[in-house]
Amino acid sequence: MEASKDISRLIEIMAALRNPETGCPWDIVQTFETIKPYTIEEAYEVSDAIERNDMDDLCDELGDLLLQVVFHARMAEEAGEFSFGDVVEAITGKMIRRHPHVFARSDADTPDAVKKQWEDIKQAEKRQRAERRAKRGISEDFKAGFLGSVQRSFPALTEALKLQERAAKVGFDWSAPEPILDKIEEEIGELRVALAEGDRTKVSDELGDLIFAIVNIGRHVKADPEQSLRGTNTKFRRRFSHIETVLDAEGETLEAASLERMEEIWQAAKAIERQLG
Repeated sequence: MEASKDISRLIEIMAALRNPETGCPWDIVQTFETIKPYTIEEAYEVSDAIERNDMDDLCDELGDLLLQVVFHARMAEEAGEFSFGDVVEAITGKMIRRHPHVFARSDADTPDAVKKQWEDIKQAEKRQRAERRAKRGISEDFKAGFLGSVQRSFPALTEALKLQERAAKVGFDWSAPEPILDKIEEEIGELRVALAEGDRTKVSDELGDLIFAIVNIGRHVKADPEQSLRGTNTKFRRRFSHIETVLDAEGETLEAASLERMEEIWQAAKAIERQLG
């Protein structure tokens, strides 16, 4: 079997890997649950390649992500649920349906009009989906309520952001960033109390409240918390790598270096960054 640009070849490969008699022992025993972590990981690796502007890696990582889609679709087909073709049909139908201003007649000729039209179509789709699920005896309780459309499977920071955005649609929101800063200070105080009491459960609870408030101010100043934190993570990697490089040049190791020495090099790294602008 040879590589091909035709998606059918990838589908054939996955079918061969999952063949109970001649397939790969690892692939054969996988389930939706065991594959799920890899699917999430591959999505993050796509994001990482984009942030590094590495087109070679992006091409490779998109392939890995596509493989995850084919893998899930193959397992679903084996269970008699749906196939890869059904996945493609569902998304093409959705895109055509949600863009009547492109593929049919529509009066939506501004970004705002298109957005409202998109939301109206989504609501109609949700009603139809609920009807289909009801016929199959599948409960929709997990999506009940106004916040039900926010997926619990999102990373926690993203889920917090989307919950706040959703609540803001009905006016449950701060009017300005300043009161949120007061809330953050309040949450810090409550965290200090929990730490003093030594109650680990309460500490965890108060830490969550603090992070939720920080996400809120990020939303108000249009700074995505996930991307903001990823930027800080990159900065931390860069500065810590500088510590490692300097210590290595001096014949020292991270393990043997004192905290004071590492902090000194850290501050030097910050000074270099400021000079470079």
